[in-house]
Amino acid sequence: MKGLLWILLLAGAWAALSGAVSGVQLAVGMALGLGVLIFLGGAGTDYLRKARVVASFAVFFVVELVKANLRVTRDVLSPKPPIAPGVVGIPLDLEGDGPIALFAIVMTLTPGTLALDVSEDRKTLYVHGMWVRDAEAFRKEQKAGFERRVKELVE
Repeated sequence: MKGLLWILLLAGAWAALSGAVSGVQLAVGMALGLGVLIFLGGAGTDYLRKARVVASFAVFFVVELVKANLRVTRDVLSPKPPIAPGVVGIPLDLEGDGPIALFAIVMTLTPGTLALDVSEDRKTLYVHGMWVRDAEAFRKEQKAGFERRVKELVE
């Protein structure tokens, strides 16, 4: 937590010294502050690792979002859409309401999938998918994609 405070203080100092307090100046200041902390003793390495995980998650989500939108668009415009709807129970490796909710939310935001319910013991998430030809393959795809990345994000 101290490292984050130092990064924010150094970002504020950078923005003040540059003469223009803007989002860009604060971002540059945060990057410089992180660099200073790493140079002085590695205090910022955990923040750097987390930033990589968050950036990786964001890129993965945007790519999945674009792919799903293109797939839904293709199916809507197709005279015989190749949909195979189904409900699948996905066993959860995530623990806690926050990570499970994040997993359900990002999955629901992606067109073609919808989180329906979580079992009472919080061990299974029930998901409706538009393209569930093979339930086990669908389950593996969700676990290897969003669930794994949410797990990395909350660790």
